[in-house]
Amino acid sequence: NISKAYNNIGIVYKSQQNSKKALEYFKKAYNIQEEIGEQAAAVSMMNIGVIYFEAGDNAEAFNWYQKAAKRFETSDNTRGFALLKNYLGDYYKKQNDFAQARKYYEQSAELYESMQNKFGAALALYNIGQLLFDSKQYNDAIGFGEKSLEYAKSIGVLDQEFHSEKLLSDIYAALNRPSESLMHYKNYVAARDSINSQEMSRKFAIAEMNSEYEKKEAILAEKSKRQTQFTIFAFLGAALAIALILLAYSRRTVKRRLTLQKEVAEYEQKALHLQMNPHFVFNCLSSISSFIVQNGTDQALKYLSKFSKLMRLTLEYSKDSLIPIDKEIESLQNYLELEQLRFHNKFKFNIQASDKVEFNMGLPPLLIQPFVENAILHGVVPKEENGKIEIYFDVENHQLVCTITDNGIGLSQSKQLKANSVTAHKSMALEITKKRLEIMESTTSKSAHIDIADREETEREPGTKVTLRLPIQYIQ
Repeated sequence: NISKAYNNIGIVYKSQQNSKKALEYFKKAYNIQEEIGEQAAAVSMMNIGVIYFEAGDNAEAFNWYQKAAKRFETSDNTRGFALLKNYLGDYYKKQNDFAQARKYYEQSAELYESMQNKFGAALALYNIGQLLFDSKQYNDAIGFGEKSLEYAKSIGVLDQEFHSEKLLSDIYAALNRPSESLMHYKNYVAARDSINSQEMSRKFAIAEMNSEYEKKEAILAEKSKRQTQFTIFAFLGAALAIALILLAYSRRTVKRRLTLQKEVAEYEQKALHLQMNPHFVFNCLSSISSFIVQNGTDQALKYLSKFSKLMRLTLEYSKDSLIPIDKEIESLQNYLELEQLRFHNKFKFNIQASDKVEFNMGLPPLLIQPFVENAILHGVVPKEENGKIEIYFDVENHQLVCTITDNGIGLSQSKQLKANSVTAHKSMALEITKKRLEIMESTTSKSAHIDIADREETEREPGTKVTLRLPIQYIQ
């Protein structure tokens, strides 16, 4: 819906350090949510409070945090409440009220751990450890730092590993335990170097997107200027031709509007694709980091070789709107083999295409991968036995159909295990995919949609089935 779209736009602006625009869109989302009585208004209140807090307006930030807390108390959004309590801990720490800060950090950690959300718990525990370090309670701080690092490593969150390793290095240095301090400092430096590499990839993608946008704006400005000049000259014509000129102008305006709408839609499609690239690369690099820590050098080299093949394909088609079916299959094959290595052959997979599929058919790059990733992480990996993932391409009713089927734990159990996300962490890839499908429908004037079903409900079989139905498009 529109309020959710505004909230996501605000999140994007916030990630780009554009606080003014982020606040504008968060408030737009909040106003709509208040008008229609949405529970999600609590999330928007919290986001508004964060913007004010980061701008140094602590009083206004606290005001919005209090409003959000009242809403969260009557909602079932546990993860949102946990995140708010962490922000309240930050607020009280800034006020030098360490007792209150610790209380809220501990409440945040307790809520996250009750949901088995190691991502949030790692952050809250780190904040407690940092608070104790600042209070010179070094021995007490160790346990929180170690637990935060344990959680971060278990889920491969490199950014949190970076902070937790630095905290532990500082604690052991303060306790005059140089060997332990040096060990954690080396780990901190390694994590920092990995993060810097990821940040360079992200900045490159953003710079490329901004360059494309500026070129498009220049072209549109030039078109607008010429159109204005033409209109002025047209109206200087004879009075007898006014009616014909107005009619011609009206037709040109309609055509131009449709053309601009198509260009904007195509640009939005590319912008969303560029968003997916750093997201996908980040996930892969996190997997590599986790794999190298857990496995020997020979296995790591084998893993990196497969990763390089996958990155070559990804970068080769990163600027294209479509990727050939055979290349998509090759890319998925490489990705699944990587994850097999990472999870010690926890699952098998099979990729097939029917005879009706022509290999000069194309589909947008990185459209299917997020659902395969979900099938692995939230389907077969949590399952006690080994799992299986099947990907099948077919043509039905003049549509390209791709199904991703797993025999994992299914939607119901998966929802119980993972967090009820509230920001960009909430199925970012799924939201981007839905937007890409909407734009595909707009530009092709053909149906494009996704269906996600619990196989237990439809087939009496365990697992999840994702069906993508796309317009048939050919690569020239």
